Amino acid sequence: MNNSVRERREAEGLSQGGLGEAVGVTRQTINAIERERYDPSLELAFELAAHFDCHIEDLFTPAAASD
Repeated sequence: MNNSVRERREAEGLSQGGLGEAVGVTRQTINAIERERYDPSLELAFELAAHFDCHIEDLFTPAAASD
């Protein structure tokens, strides 16, 4: 799943740890999401969207399917 978490986090001047603390996860979880190695739970996706005051669809988009 593609995402714009890193761009939005950096625009706010937050560290990965700071964002993790704000949404109740570790820095490592934020790092994994930003590197697209981990898809967050629906609950965490909602937490991130609420933090950035946007829709989930503004943060996460499905990756293109490979044929």
